[in-house]
Amino acid sequence: MRLDKLLADMQAGTRSDVKRLIKQGAVTVDGSNKVSPKQQVDPAVQKVCCLGEEVRYQEFVYYMFYKPGDCVTARHDALHKTVMDYIPDKRKGLSPVGRLDLDTEGLLLITDDGMLSHNLLSPVKHVEKVYEAKVLGRVTDKEVEAFKMGLDIGDDSLTKPSGLTVLAKGDVSKVRVVLTEGRFHQVKRMFSAVGMQVLFLKRVAMGGLWLDDALVPGEYRQLKEEERKLLGVQITSGSRRGNG
Repeated sequence: MRLDKLLADMQAGTRSDVKRLIKQGAVTVDGSNKVSPKQQVDPAVQKVCCLGEEVRYQEFVYYMFYKPGDCVTARHDALHKTVMDYIPDKRKGLSPVGRLDLDTEGLLLITDDGMLSHNLLSPVKHVEKVYEAKVLGRVTDKEVEAFKMGLDIGDDSLTKPSGLTVLAKGDVSKVRVVLTEGRFHQVKRMFSAVGMQVLFLKRVAMGGLWLDDALVPGEYRQLKEEERKLLGVQITSGSRRGNG
């Protein structure tokens, strides 16, 4: 690909920024700064550096984002701040995987890898999603069994068997819910079906990927290599592709 496109895609700056850096000699290919923006490079076999730092090409990017409870899961919205407003990376195709309600917080994966998004969201894959919630009322073994058997939440079929664990008992119960499907407002509707109200809801895991405890609402980071492997992302050995 073109050198300036590679650098811009890897967030070294805008196309104009990159061209200026190249002109200033701040960009090297295999140790030489005698390069041009239009120069074709193969990042899998050539070493590209910008300002002394190696630029490792990623075909796709994967961000773990801690969604706050005051933004919508969308690329654009006329009324609310969106999850994409928190991500400065504006590459084409970058989108959230699935949706979280406006008032729901927690783990959201943002990527431009369409195949991974499909695999995580496909109903036939039964990808586990884990939520923690605060519920008005005392959750008992009765509700645990109801979640396990499936609930009528007003759809054409019962919900699939779901895990419900009580983490803290009281007039407001803290619980953990494990789902393998993603119906509209599902956790809230399931508790409504057993006569309870969700006061707070947070997704803590998806597909084996757990929200980093070091992140606070509104923060994000790129996935680590072992996390990408956990989600089934192919890491090509002996190549710079996907190793950034």
